[in-house]
Amino acid sequence: MTRRGGDDTTANGRDRGREQGDSSGVGRRWFLRSSGAAAGAALLAGCSSSGNGSDGNASGSNSSGNGSTGNGSSGNGTGGSDNATTGGNTTGNATASGPLGVESFRGSGPLVESRPPLDGTRIAELPDLSGTLSIYLGGGEGGLYTEFLDLLGQMYPDFNVELRTASSAQLANTLITEVNSGSTNADVFWAIDVGALGVVADNDATVELPTDVVEPVPESFRPDNQWVGVAGRARSVPFNTDTLSADQIPNKVQRFTDAQPLEGSMGWAPTYGSFQSFITAMRLLRGEQGAKSWLRGMQQQGISEYPDEFLISNAVADGELAAGFANHYYALRVKAARPDAPIELAFTKGDAGALINAAGVEIVKGTQRRELATNFIRHLLTAEAQEFFATRTFAYPMVPGVPPVGGLPTIDELNPPQLDLAKLSNLEPTLTLMREVGVL
Repeated sequence: MTRRGGDDTTANGRDRGREQGDSSGVGRRWFLRSSGAAAGAALLAGCSSSGNGSDGNASGSNSSGNGSTGNGSSGNGTGGSDNATTGGNTTGNATASGPLGVESFRGSGPLVESRPPLDGTRIAELPDLSGTLSIYLGGGEGGLYTEFLDLLGQMYPDFNVELRTASSAQLANTLITEVNSGSTNADVFWAIDVGALGVVADNDATVELPTDVVEPVPESFRPDNQWVGVAGRARSVPFNTDTLSADQIPNKVQRFTDAQPLEGSMGWAPTYGSFQSFITAMRLLRGEQGAKSWLRGMQQQGISEYPDEFLISNAVADGELAAGFANHYYALRVKAARPDAPIELAFTKGDAGALINAAGVEIVKGTQRRELATNFIRHLLTAEAQEFFATRTFAYPMVPGVPPVGGLPTIDELNPPQLDLAKLSNLEPTLTLMREVGVL
């Protein structure tokens, strides 16, 4: 397999909406189901940043059900180095062919023992994968995506993957250069954040995906069929249930700056990529002054800084913090290792705090393997693949027939803002304003 690194894109997609106004009342609270060991405590990493840290790759899936977690922290993120390895065949050690059952894709542990029957396209319904596919894999997936490719290799011994890994942004820039020069080397771009996918699409370096392939996915995660989301991550507010009750968590992110129960007891990770995407969303929805005002308000609230959001979630569970800002799956990971930890999740409504980002895929313009690339994307959207992402990474499935784990709301039940996700890659203005207020 091939690997390489970096992450610094810009996007010129169009903002599709404005932040919804504040409403009274409390947002819906979702309570995590306990589990002695969650389905492979590996996580889907958030998009990387150009600050001092990135969302860790949190690898180390645990299939033995012993409650251990992966090695995820901010130090193992997407990386910016060029220490790639080269190779190409992920399927050389396949021992069997033919469709594997969903159990082969599903994680282990009590969290997934009572999974309901799944709906959606099954791998057995699709044509076999056969031939060689060049995939540029962008971001800190921590080995989870290559594990998925290995499962496909077990099913399809004639399917070979030439894999190049690096940061999403670096690969996006490489792809644009290759397409413009007429020397495309990739067939598929698979990235952990849609901003990089959007940059490639905006530079006319992709081909349109067939509607029948992507239509099960919500429209906001398949704009103009240029790319399609395969696994989502939601911004959330983990809170300590021994310290706070659900109705003390505001349902609008703007209200956190004067929420008295949260004064001096919250945590954030400003150098973390997903946090910077959250502030980018706030900047796009409320303007630079609105974002600055919120950051200053949280500073006046005495918010504490952490290097990553997994540490924030652990601090909440330990009672060190009353609440914090983090991607949803970190609280699940804490509950996986500590079923009795007093941590639950709250979600805001219709604002930057309710942002849902995603990992996704697109077909690169100039590929000579378009049919194989399309069939591969079909496989990523099967019930088996979506169950893999849901139960091994705790990500949000993108097809309605596969529910999220841990008692989470479905994507349809969340209230994300109306926003062109591709614009989240334009981090420079966000980093500038964060520096101006002293957050970075």
